[in-house]
Amino acid sequence: MTATLSKIHALESAGIRKDLPEFRVGDTIAVHYKIVEGDKLRVQIFRGVVIKRHRAGVRSTITVRKVSFNVGVERIFMLHSPRLEQIDVVSRGVVRKGRLFYLRDLSGKAARVQDEKDR
Repeated sequence: MTATLSKIHALESAGIRKDLPEFRVGDTIAVHYKIVEGDKLRVQIFRGVVIKRHRAGVRSTITVRKVSFNVGVERIFMLHSPRLEQIDVVSRGVVRKGRLFYLRDLSGKAARVQDEKDR
């Protein structure tokens, strides 16, 4: 049983990316993600607030939320995916929770996260 677990751990550690920046829930980030349209490949930037982070080794995900044309849009990104080109931390947020699902019910100025440099 432990031999199987060590093989799984070895496979997972080979796929973990080391080039990702440090960020937390509440930070505003810009995710550069590769999109395939037909035979063309382009990079799309999704900029929003991290409302959830799931840490599970190579299966780690983040949920990023933004408001576009008065409609809330959430997207889940696999952190160690080869389609993820880069992540830029735009601003650091100050929050007291690990999941920011309450932002779904708020709109306008109430939905803002306090910035670290404003404190």
